[in-house]
Amino acid sequence: MQAPGQTQQVPGEPGRGEAGRGRGGQGGGGAARGGGRGPAPKVPPEFDALPIWKMDPPKLVAMVKDPNSTLFQKAIACKKLAFTGGREAIQPMATLLSHPQLACYARFGMEPNPDPSVDDAFRAALPKLKGRLLVGVINSIGVRKDPKALDALSRLMNDSDPEVAGAASAAVGLIGGLPAAKLLQAALKSTKPPVFPVVARACLLCTEGLMATNRARALELYTELSATSMPAPVRLTALRVLNAAGPPPPGVKKWPAPTGAAAEADTSGFLGRGRAN
Repeated sequence: MQAPGQTQQVPGEPGRGEAGRGRGGQGGGGAARGGGRGPAPKVPPEFDALPIWKMDPPKLVAMVKDPNSTLFQKAIACKKLAFTGGREAIQPMATLLSHPQLACYARFGMEPNPDPSVDDAFRAALPKLKGRLLVGVINSIGVRKDPKALDALSRLMNDSDPEVAGAASAAVGLIGGLPAAKLLQAALKSTKPPVFPVVARACLLCTEGLMATNRARALELYTELSATSMPAPVRLTALRVLNAAGPPPPGVKKWPAPTGAAAEADTSGFLGRGRAN
């Protein structure tokens, strides 16, 4: 008779002891005898990237141009052209900047290319694109730090699409320099959320770059970025830089001293608490 709580064994089914021996003991099955895993699955030829990766640049460019090439083939060709592509690869990839699936691969292939015609192609694409495709090209312009794009980016900073406006502001901050700083400083007075925090961070990044070339102008911008209306991370960073800079030189507008935890931790002597020993 079966004891209470005992599971009845199905006829022909091994018991627990037998199953255990089958898995790990002498009664091991085919998986144990065969060494575990079976053969690795084969990659379908249409998704095999290795032959494309071994091609030389002329063949890769031809693949990008070929209307019969698949999306996969063009995507892998663009990725490889990021390492090996020259001037002749730029225009074929630029034609893909409006492609919903291949635009990101085209930008990946174009961004590292040192030829200045890449910047020309990105700037030429700006008025032709919208939405995420436009945001992608704006990001690439920022990565390449193209100062010739500042005029176009300044208009896009006021775009009705907040993603476009934010991307343009961030790109201006990446480009840097005094002209970019002036654009961002003006935007601080007119931009509203959700773009305003992006403008503030972009202005902070741009100001950091100015410290080496125009310290006085940079400190003025840090003063503006230390206002209570700024996002807290931006304001605290600006206050920390101003604190480390010490008192302003004669003739320069004074900047505010930090308050709160930053002031309590100060040992520079700037706040009158005395320097650290």
